[in-house]
This record gives sequence, structure tokens and C-alpha cells, in this order.
Amino acid sequence: MGRTKGTWNTKGTWFAGAALAAVLALTGYAMLTGEDGDQGSPTSAGGASTGASAPASPGPSATYAPPDDWTEPNQWAALPRGTRSDDRGSSTGFPQSTEGAVAMMVAANTTAISGDRSHVDEQLRIYHSYIGKADQSSENAEQIELNAIQSDKALAKQLDVSPGQPLPPGAYVRSTVVGFKVIAKSDTEVSAWLLSRVVQKGGEMEREQGSYTRTLAGAQWENGDWKLTSTATERAQQAVQGQTPPSMAAPGDVAFNQAGWTALREAS
Repeated sequence: MGRTKGTWNTKGTWFAGAALAAVLALTGYAMLTGEDGDQGSPTSAGGASTGASAPASPGPSATYAPPDDWTEPNQWAALPRGTRSDDRGSSTGFPQSTEGAVAMMVAANTTAISGDRSHVDEQLRIYHSYIGKADQSSENAEQIELNAIQSDKALAKQLDVSPGQPLPPGAYVRSTVVGFKVIAKSDTEVSAWLLSRVVQKGGEMEREQGSYTRTLAGAQWENGDWKLTSTATERAQQAVQGQTPPSMAAPGDVAFNQAGWTALREAS
């Protein structure tokens, strides 16, 4: 996929309810989504149901239902924590290592929208905290904010609240990384697949709905920290072109091991 560094391409792109998905879609990241058959499938903030994929995605989406039994993951990782927080409350200052790069990707893909915390808040936080300087501009920030405003309006409509008002008590949209698979690594650039669980709940008494997303991410070492960049992402897309992406499966599913995912433990 050809792109000019610093520009944003939204054509044909679908994104899930998680805030990061919207930001990464604009930077050209490939993302696939599969439904969790046990808990249903959340709708996106724009009203589309899960199961669609962006043109950049190297394969079709698929449905998925976690099994009842547990198979211990073959690979576990306790990723390092960031050493500081920036002025937007994001964890930063990750070590210059493969694990440090993946830890930044995980931090950027851990989001929560609830109460007074909106898509605008989360998308702009991710954009300013984790996107490389070469991919930032006033125009890009404005586009992120405009798209996030529309996402918030759509979510408000879905949950029967007025735009600009807090979500109903107990309502949320959350994204949590549950596994990763490194594609390529060096001292200054790392690419990986991220496997995340995205859940949405409409209120205290509503049933939680969930799905899994599979995101392609590329990071470069920039000014003493890891940043997501279009350059690294484009190289990651080229590296996986023609390959079958790893299957989406929850930790504990034998398919998780077969796909080569590494599960995550809490860092000490």
C-alpha cells in the first residue's frame, strides 16, 4: 500500500469501538476483526457491526467462539513497564529492546471509554503520545478529532444519550491486548501482530459484548522512546504480504498456540 509519509488515508477503512482502532486505521494499519460467538459482537462507534476488514488487511475476517476447556499457552511474556507518564497520562519511556517496543504497542492499544472519557479524549491521547513526529500535523490532529466526534455521536445515539453527555452508568468500551507475535526486529525498528479483546457494555444491567481484533503495528526508536510510524508499518505490511495472518483465538485455546501467539503476564 503506497502512502505519503504524514498523510492520512481513511478510504474504505472500518474500525471497531476501541479508540486505538480509529487512530491506527488513519495511519494505514491493517486490522482484522472476528466475532466472539459466546458473547455477541459489539457494534462500532460508527454503527457497523464487527466482521468487516480494511482493504489493507491481508486476509478475510472470521467468526470465533472461545472453547470451554483450557490449553496452557506455549509462550508467555511479562513486558517491561514504561518509566514515566506524559502530560496526557500515557505510559512512555520504554526500553530500547524488542520487548520494549511491543510494550509500547500494548500501551497504545489499551483503552477505555466510559463516563466522561470520550473517543475524542482517547484518540487524541494515543495520537499525541504514540504516533511518530513525522506522521503528526495540525491537519492530521484535526481529522482525528473530527472523526472521533462522529464516533462519540454514534455511540451516544446507540446508547440513547444526548451527544456530549456522559455515557449511562456502567457503560464502557474497552480494548485490551491479550497476545502478540513479532514479525521483524532490530535495535531501532520492530513490527508485530497484536491480538486484542474489545468489549462493550451499554449500562449496568446490559450484557457485555465482545470481539477480537488483530492489528499490524510497526514502531521505530525515536528520540529516546518507541513510536508508531507509517514507515515501519508500511515495511511490516510488505513483510507479511501474501502470508496468512495468525488466527484469532483466545489464550487457553489450542488455536492460540497453533497461531504462534505469545500470551501476556502482568509485569512485576
